[in-house]
Amino acid sequence: MNNNYINFYNNLVKLTRNKILYKEFTTQDEFSDRLLIFLFHFAFFLKIFKHKIDKIILQNVFDYIFKQLETSIREIGYGDASINKKMKIYLNTFYSILNSIDKWENFDLTERSKIFKNYLNIKKEPILMTNYFENYYNLLKKSSFNSLVKGVIKPNF
Repeated sequence: MNNNYINFYNNLVKLTRNKILYKEFTTQDEFSDRLLIFLFHFAFFLKIFKHKIDKIILQNVFDYIFKQLETSIREIGYGDASINKKMKIYLNTFYSILNSIDKWENFDLTERSKIFKNYLNIKKEPILMTNYFENYYNLLKKSSFNSLVKGVIKPNF
């Protein structure tokens, strides 16, 4: 497997571990919640770069990220039969997230918050999470593709 995107994957994992993202949850931080937040990070990345970068390169990034997710799920201990089922669910969820954030810049705060409430177990309006992802979205817009995939993600939010 080509490891050109390992730094990018590791940075997405690191961003996903940001404690502020879990303050509005009703339950403890769980694998499924982290995975969804990881998918949100990746979805915003693809949203920004889908018209700026060659589709073959983005497909390679996509394939790498989902191969790494599959490897992580295997390490948790799921069997081959359940991994295929889980990966299908995660891919469908990811495509749903992509569709939900497609018009992000046209949504107001309430509509943006609603996106997170639809996917995550959040006890109130997810203002912190919505603001976090707005800042992340703006960071991605200002960053170059090469700097991000090489692992230079320095959030200041």
